[in-house]
Amino acid sequence: MSKVAFIGLGNMGGPMAHNLVKAGHTVTGFDLSAEALKALAAAGGTAASSAAEAVVGAEVVVSMLPASQHVAGLYLGEAGLFSQLPAGTLVIDSSTIAAETSRQVSKAALEKGIKFIDAPVSGGVGGATAGTLSFIVGGSADDFAQAKPLLENMGKNIFHAGEAGAGQVAKACNNMLLSILMAGTTEALALGAKNGLDPAVLSEIMKQSSGANWVLNVYNPWPGVMEGVPASNGYQGGFQVDLMAKDLGLAWETALSSKSSIPMGSLARNLFALHAQKGNGGLDFSSIQQMFAE
Repeated sequence: MSKVAFIGLGNMGGPMAHNLVKAGHTVTGFDLSAEALKALAAAGGTAASSAAEAVVGAEVVVSMLPASQHVAGLYLGEAGLFSQLPAGTLVIDSSTIAAETSRQVSKAALEKGIKFIDAPVSGGVGGATAGTLSFIVGGSADDFAQAKPLLENMGKNIFHAGEAGAGQVAKACNNMLLSILMAGTTEALALGAKNGLDPAVLSEIMKQSSGANWVLNVYNPWPGVMEGVPASNGYQGGFQVDLMAKDLGLAWETALSSKSSIPMGSLARNLFALHAQKGNGGLDFSSIQQMFAE
């Protein structure tokens, strides 16, 4: 068992930290939310008053933060954690951020003798709570091997995508494809409904035909067709439109830096950005169905 510092105890980080406690690790956490700190303490962890306090004596540091600037601010510079952590500490950043930021942080860690992997996740809040997340890891093979047993306490599928930043690139590719599948599926369902088809019947036809995809099988976006998904709960819960728009922005930045052509990804980015601008940013991303059903 390890002594773990967990920075960022939000909707994803909180359940992940709780699962580490359940697995027997000693977990000290920090978050700007007092409620999140209380929840960690109630789960058996220890609440710290700052990130610097949380990492004192930690063998492993895990962070789950909103954006690139937060990760860079946490680790880099004179006041960053890399100036405090001893050589040999394993740092796992599970934030979804720009690949270039992960590479920058990884380079700074290497200079300090600190082990760093980028390990963004897929699976949402439900997966974080159930401990069934997928971790997509970038970093050295040795650091991945050291981190894997800990990641298995929080996730079900652990992938090594490649060197530093590879986890972020793979996550961007996956979520770009997911957004395209969601937009295309909602468009097809709306077309059928406007021409007299029952969306449930059309969904079943497409599931058994060449249009079958994860959205139809697991996450149907038409209200009432599938139980237990956000579409049948007023598009509440799940993966927010704002977060999908953020991830599509990261995919676009990745494409720009590598001179890659992503016409469908760019269109999906525009669609989700427009949907968010209409006040739907807090809804699940399957709510883009509303754009085509109008």
